[in-house]
Order: sequence, then C-alpha cells, then structure tokens
Amino acid sequence: MKMGPEDLEKIRVSMRSMTVLREGTSRAKITVHLGTCGIASGAREILRAFLEGLKEADVSDVIMTTSGCAGLCSREPMATVEVSGGAPVKYVDLTPEKAKQVLREHVLGGRPVPAYALVVGNERLS
Repeated sequence: MKMGPEDLEKIRVSMRSMTVLREGTSRAKITVHLGTCGIASGAREILRAFLEGLKEADVSDVIMTTSGCAGLCSREPMATVEVSGGAPVKYVDLTPEKAKQVLREHVLGGRPVPAYALVVGNERLS
C-alpha cells in the first residue's frame, strides 16, 4: 500500500495526539528510522504497527518519533526503543508483527526482545 502526503499528515496528527511531550512523564520513546532505505524496506508499516499497538493498548505515555537514516541499510526497517531508566535498544529487520511484539514485551513489559536486537546501549565509541 502506497502512502501519500495526506496519509503522512494523518499519521503526524495521530502521533501528536498520542504522545506525551512533557519531560519526565513518558515511560518510553520509540524512534522509527525513516531514511530512504528504511522507507523502501517497509518502515512506514513499522510506524503504523507501533501506532496501532499503542492505540489498541490505550497507551498515551509513549513518545513516538522518527529519524532519518541510521546507517545500516541492510538491516532496515529499524526502530530504537528507549525505556525510562534503561539503555536504548536498536531493533532490526522488523516486520509489523515483530514491532507489535517489541511494543508488548519491551515498551509495555520492560523486557527487551534479544532476537530482534542489534545493539543495546550506545553503539558509538567514545
């Protein structure tokens, strides 16, 4: 299914209504990487799966955001999950089903999903 600008605008409005932007009140932040390679690999469907999952769970204290390319084109679609008090986890090779599992187990349950995780913590060298 192709998405047009009007579809992205609907997602933006929906995301804004579902996020808590006040500092310290969100339990987690999910970043879906929407660079060209991510979009070509299905990242829009991953974004949609996270949004649908949040809506189904009636969760309003998770920040949904997007970013550009994460530099790992061969592992797209990707998302990074940061749960309050925990290290960020970069998930790779996602499908909508995997995204919903990450949402249930990691974001809502507090247990990362190692099978889909590429890296835990900051992947940069100091």
